[in-house]
Amino acid sequence: MLELLRNKKVLVVVAHPDDELLGLGGTLNKLVTQYNSTIKVVILGEGITSRSDERNPEKWENELKKHRSNIKSAQQTIGYQELSIHQLADNRFDSVDLLDIVKIVEKEKKEFSPDYIFTHHGGDLNIDHQRTFEAVITATRPMENENVKGIFTFETPSGTEWRASSDPKHFIPNVFISISESNLASKIKGMEFYDFEKRPFPHPRSPEALKIVAQRYGIQVGVNYAEAFMIIRLKD
Repeated sequence: MLELLRNKKVLVVVAHPDDELLGLGGTLNKLVTQYNSTIKVVILGEGITSRSDERNPEKWENELKKHRSNIKSAQQTIGYQELSIHQLADNRFDSVDLLDIVKIVEKEKKEFSPDYIFTHHGGDLNIDHQRTFEAVITATRPMENENVKGIFTFETPSGTEWRASSDPKHFIPNVFISISESNLASKIKGMEFYDFEKRPFPHPRSPEALKIVAQRYGIQVGVNYAEAFMIIRLKD
């Protein structure tokens, strides 16, 4: 599948800082280093203020500044070219009109003019992930002048796999992208910059867990490491 993305423009739309690495950090590194892809990451939410009883960004000013710095450190590690950071309220995307989120995605899409888009699985436990997926799908309605050729979704550890077992919207990947040990190392190194997001094993965001997940998907397709995706839409 990566041949589709060779020399192409790829837009990655995520809800929070670190989602871009958790979902496809190894693939992004591979696309940049081996496939000459031009990648822009759009992060819609600020990512941490939900950890207080009430949202008061002023109380989190120093942490938010640090968080934004961490994003750029992770970007340098992965090597992707463009970055756009927004400040929607963490874990409160359901308090924002969907249209307002769609407008952000439409603006980013118009400015970057991507060939392909990657975003969250629509059935994630996290409400911000769900709304991000809905906004991307809405902003790329398959009308006559829509230039996006494909939309892919990814799993976000500590979000996708935590949904109820009885829920019908499970992540069932149908595309697996092999990544090298170097790609995986870049992903893990980038995550280590996220001071507010990294966790010790056995948390899904720990370095050990990220490697295990990559091995798990690799085993499914006969390679050492892989990242998994779902094709939502693909056209010539």
